[in-house]
Amino acid sequence: MWGRGIGRHKTKLAKFLANHDYSIQEFSKVSKVNRNTLGQLCNDKEYIPSPNTMQKIMKIVRMHDTKKKITHFWDI
Repeated sequence: MWGRGIGRHKTKLAKFLANHDYSIQEFSKVSKVNRNTLGQLCNDKEYIPSPNTMQKIMKIVRMHDTKKKITHFWDI
């Protein structure tokens, strides 16, 4: 119901992971982003990752939805 190990959907990235049936650990393996970083991104609306991390995440996100942009997840 809340996603797989994500908890409440506090951020847009957490909602994306839940909607596409990813756990943080699974997404970490696929995207090669540290799971602690992903946990912070799913729980902290104010946290903005490094450009390299954004690029890794968006590469996987765009496999599912080609129209998503970085600004959909983070205010830059």
